[in-house]
Amino acid sequence: MEFAALFAVTLLLGALVILIALALGKRKEEIREEIEQASESAAVGSVAKGPASKKPKQDKQRARKEKATQHTFSHPLLAASLKSHSANVTCLDFSSNGKYLASCAEDRTVRIWSTKDFLDREHKCLRANVELDSATLVRFSPDSRAFITWLANGDTIRIFKMIKKEDGTLSFKASSEDFPQKHRAPILNIGIAETGKFIMSASTDTSIHIWDLKGDVLASINTNQITNSYACVSPCGRFVASCGFTPDVKVWEVCFGKGGEFKEVARAFDLKGHSAGVHAFAFSNDSSRMVTVSKDGTWKLWDTDVEYKKQQDPYLLKTVPCTSSEGSRVALSPDGRVVAISDGCNVAMYGAGSGQLEEEMHGVHSENINDLRFDITGRLLACSGDKAIRVFHNAPGYRAAIRDMKDMLKKAQNEAMKQRLQQQISEAQRSLDNVQAAQVE
Repeated sequence: MEFAALFAVTLLLGALVILIALALGKRKEEIREEIEQASESAAVGSVAKGPASKKPKQDKQRARKEKATQHTFSHPLLAASLKSHSANVTCLDFSSNGKYLASCAEDRTVRIWSTKDFLDREHKCLRANVELDSATLVRFSPDSRAFITWLANGDTIRIFKMIKKEDGTLSFKASSEDFPQKHRAPILNIGIAETGKFIMSASTDTSIHIWDLKGDVLASINTNQITNSYACVSPCGRFVASCGFTPDVKVWEVCFGKGGEFKEVARAFDLKGHSAGVHAFAFSNDSSRMVTVSKDGTWKLWDTDVEYKKQQDPYLLKTVPCTSSEGSRVALSPDGRVVAISDGCNVAMYGAGSGQLEEEMHGVHSENINDLRFDITGRLLACSGDKAIRVFHNAPGYRAAIRDMKDMLKKAQNEAMKQRLQQQISEAQRSLDNVQAAQVE
């Protein structure tokens, strides 16, 4: 009996050992297969990872290559290319004293350039940071001691004071409070009257606001043009004008009393004659001339030195065919002798008196030109469209001035007048010769 029990236990233990051995063998096989699969997966992963690991290097090389091949431009009339902004420039403005050019960009800075350095190889500038925002528009104050900006995120106006240091450089201080938010549509333009009495802001709907310098709204204008495409303050500081979907340009006078108090915004006159919507317009320095560029494929020159209070309408002086497109800008030299028009990345310069195309600059920027303006002297034309600012000599302006003065010399009867004209002709010719000599070099 005991022998039988012992035999049974032995058989049970033997069976158990055999089962354990079989299980271990199967597990070893499974482990071996798992190892083989893992090694295969690792091999496949390494193959797939190979090109991926090279991709960042390729991306970096491509980025460096793209950076190295930035847009380049050259032209005989190019006086300077200003290249300190790290993002696209959105707006330009020359100071009324002729000393500075202000530019703002998507890099959250405003740069102040010295115009006397434009003909040098190096172009230094001072930087004003726009805290927690970026400026899309910039305009100098009449005394050139401050500038205003439009804030992209804040949708309002911020004032910066320019403080002169002991070493002659400038520092910038933002006002403690921004203007209140009033516009409901994207902003088009801002401006400060040369009189220093008001600030204007215009948006893409039909709204224009007239502000005092403290940020209070003096008046609001509904342009009734369905949409606004451009608006600005005249250089003389009397007028505000706008254009848009309709084929007219509307002009208002901002009126003040003898004591400087605001009175009203009164309709002055309209520029009527285009057959399609107007892209943009510009004033001469004394506002006696205006130029308009339209979707109808023409630009027009107007005599606006009229007694509009006696119902006298502006005179159309000239209609000239031109190439323009959505977003085109137009600039009129301060003396009214030269018209500059942008079309995409290109700029054309016309004689205002003759209507003749005098200069063309193609591919000025890698993107569409968003600002175009003459300096206060009329010697330079600046434009923006990418990270660079292009500054051109106004050679057509010199040529037009020489022609006009020679015509005046023929009619002059006073000897003193003749001598003065001859001297002015010589100076203008010398300036033109210098520009042409620079072209040859």
